[in-house]
Amino acid sequence: MSDGKATIPKRSDLLLIGGLIAVGLALTAFVLLSRMSSQSDALTVTIRQDGEVVATLSLDEDAVYTVQGEDDAVNRVVIEDGAVFMEEASCPDRLCVKQGKIRYAGGSLICLPNGVVVEITGQDDLELDAVAK
Repeated sequence: MSDGKATIPKRSDLLLIGGLIAVGLALTAFVLLSRMSSQSDALTVTIRQDGEVVATLSLDEDAVYTVQGEDDAVNRVVIEDGAVFMEEASCPDRLCVKQGKIRYAGGSLICLPNGVVVEITGQDDLELDAVAK
């Protein structure tokens, strides 16, 4: 039972608590510094046709890439202002064009009829594990 008296922390208790706080701060600083250095990695746009890589482009540089497929299949991929989108496609439903712009690692545009997949790879500032639209 408690007798109602407050206990005074011992010197060893204070040293232990101070040491744990110092270790916690050091680990936090280490993690933050390592994240800042790894965030400098540029994002890359990888374009595949029928599973084979046909182009690898930087998301930082504006570009237009046209994918030519069999039976006159055409997809025009545009990188602009840090985003990538499918500007034109010869597929019947054009769902890949309607998907809009993607700008984060893990995002993808897919044209199943033409067998074209556009994907952003690399590490980004937000470290998202999913993108919903």
